[in-house]
Amino acid sequence: MKPEILLIEPMMPEIEKQLDAAYTVHRFTSVEQLKDCAGRIRGIATGGATGVSPAVMKSLPALEIIAINGIGTDAVDLNEARRRNIHVTTTPGVLTDDVADMAIGLILSLLRGLPAGDRYVREGTWGHAPAPGLGRKVTGKKLGIVGMGHVGRAIASRARAFAMPVSYTDLRNLELEGYAFVPDLKTLAQNSEILVIAASGGAGSRHLVNREVLDGLGPDGFLINVARGSVVDEQALVQALSDGTLGGAGLDVFEHEPDVPPALRNSPRTVLQPHRASATVETRLAMGNLVVRNLAAHFATQPLLTAVV
Repeated sequence: MKPEILLIEPMMPEIEKQLDAAYTVHRFTSVEQLKDCAGRIRGIATGGATGVSPAVMKSLPALEIIAINGIGTDAVDLNEARRRNIHVTTTPGVLTDDVADMAIGLILSLLRGLPAGDRYVREGTWGHAPAPGLGRKVTGKKLGIVGMGHVGRAIASRARAFAMPVSYTDLRNLELEGYAFVPDLKTLAQNSEILVIAASGGAGSRHLVNREVLDGLGPDGFLINVARGSVVDEQALVQALSDGTLGGAGLDVFEHEPDVPPALRNSPRTVLQPHRASATVETRLAMGNLVVRNLAAHFATQPLLTAVV
């Protein structure tokens, strides 16, 4: 008999076809839905932002593996997974380039006012109404990066093409050639014109970027977040944008997804995306295939490819 797994977050059709071929797949709708099959479900495939709720994890006594289609683990209780000897895997490295590309895209869109220019042309107002205001030059801007892991380093590498001096903060000095380490986040913000968040989510980084940090960036500074919405105090961000004490924000992630505060949606100082930094055909296929391979390795009692737990 095929092992039974739970698919919590939909994946690309090609990937779901592979899962359906190898497993009896239960597509998640509610905890109540699991009542008749909970005791047989041995694996979960889910997304990084969606994770696995405590209620779902508790309801599955036979659970052996959680395969995350992403790099974030903050939406999964890793301590509970360890306690129950449940393996957890992610898809590291596969989405690094796309997330870094999105960060640069948000910088360009925000500082150069690309969405406003696009609307100006599409709405037929070019030549009939005042043009959007002038943008800001990107080349040469001082860039600060919060979290210098794979994604942070990929962003820094791309920033070099724009002649941006790059500084960063992390848990320790990584001794990276060409990049200045700044141990204090507020100081990094004060010394940056653009601050990019590439840090991991979770309790340890919740509201790391607070009003004090935003004030450090100032009215001519810009915040970019391609990490987790929880890293930013969203209410402080809303207030800073409303008061004009922050120049603007380019956001791919939010604190309470998919709910986005109207103040962010309606602000002329924001460029927004629906948590889709890794949303390319190539990357989503590669991520999905890694999920498939981790599940296959587990059920064949072989070493997992990218285990976190």
